Amino acid sequence: MTGIDIIGAFESTYLPRHDRDIFESTAHDVQWKQDLQLLAECGVSRLRYPVRWHRVEAEEGVFTWQDTDKVLHYLRDNGFRPIVDLVHHTSYPRWMAGGFADPRFRTAYLRYTEAFARRYPWVQEYTLFNEPFSTLFLTGHEAIWPPYEKGLDSFVRQILNVLPAVAEASHAYADLLPGAKHVWVDTCEHHTGEGAAGGAYATMANERRFLVLDSFLGKYDGKGYDPDGPMAELLRHAGGEKLQDLVPGRIDVLGLDYYAHCQWHFDDRGGSTHTPHPLPLAQQIYLYWDRYRFPCLLTETNIRGFTSDRATWFKYVLEQCERARHMGVPLDGLCWFPVIDSTDWASLLFRNDGHIDPVGVYWLDDELARQPSVMSESYAKAAVGTPSNDLAAFTLREPVATWLRGYESQMSHWNWSEAPGTDQGNSLPNTQTRMELRIVNAE
Repeated sequence: MTGIDIIGAFESTYLPRHDRDIFESTAHDVQWKQDLQLLAECGVSRLRYPVRWHRVEAEEGVFTWQDTDKVLHYLRDNGFRPIVDLVHHTSYPRWMAGGFADPRFRTAYLRYTEAFARRYPWVQEYTLFNEPFSTLFLTGHEAIWPPYEKGLDSFVRQILNVLPAVAEASHAYADLLPGAKHVWVDTCEHHTGEGAAGGAYATMANERRFLVLDSFLGKYDGKGYDPDGPMAELLRHAGGEKLQDLVPGRIDVLGLDYYAHCQWHFDDRGGSTHTPHPLPLAQQIYLYWDRYRFPCLLTETNIRGFTSDRATWFKYVLEQCERARHMGVPLDGLCWFPVIDSTDWASLLFRNDGHIDPVGVYWLDDELARQPSVMSESYAKAAVGTPSNDLAAFTLREPVATWLRGYESQMSHWNWSEAPGTDQGNSLPNTQTRMELRIVNAE
């Protein structure tokens, strides 16, 4: 027995420019009860589950809770334990046209979070804002998501627009939901570099990954970041000194989201997610825990590929979580995200064409029917306590074999099996969507 909860999840990210979310493009909005039954059949009762603010408050100031009532009451009445996710990436109402840069954010967000807590006082775990670092990085630094702002200045402005409201909500929830736990969820990153520019960028990026949570907690004697660290001078030029004056928020559990693309390698030409030197995940988990000293969850992982590739990656992540526990990290849960395939992540949600993203425990066929596989078998085994050592490892198929080449030494002790010939999960072309970052003034 591993002592690690296996946790479920469903993807609902909203695409504001298309007025559609992934619940709708995967038909979870109409098949939610059947999907929850699949989860129950695997022996999983704890799950991350989103509230769709963009649908709950489609008209400013008018809340429509009926659909949320149906699902959350079903979860409560059928023995599920939801970690309720109140804002997942760009899942804010469409009328808030400026997104996380909109001056209305604080008032709207606090109105919504208070209304939720008063309506569902029985909730035991919640996430107030999913992945604030990576979300605001993509909306405010890389111009990947709306409002499509770019650079450190706009990244800092969006942090300053969002974090005070989330901190205020975290204190309000201590009174509104006094028995519940705030699960802070963000990416678990590590970066390596070579050459003068690559090494300098990696050093800065390894400091930047902590910027949002350090600012939220006031880690440096109530201040938001190390005034002598590698980001300090950059932040001074970008208005970041205001991060030093934020009122700290509160969290109870540190949720870490880890994907192979959370580790970048930089050289003088730029950056790539195909790092040749990945730090073992257990060490990354320990690094984050040692910095913040909160109980931990591994709140997201997956890999895009055949179902056998997913099962092999699941084995790796579970093994690394077991090792982190042996290193002393109080980690009690691992979430494969999501339970069913997602859609449109191949374009980083820029397009809305319903393109199936092959990442789920259950894969979706062309009719969106949920299909079992070796991945769902491994997931169900782990849910009843089977340790990673007793889960199958399948020979990786392309392009995943290339993506994970740096991990080979961490997996060399396994007994490998050939991927099943009936492996019907969705395949991928031999390319991977990725962001190429230029090293310019370490921004």
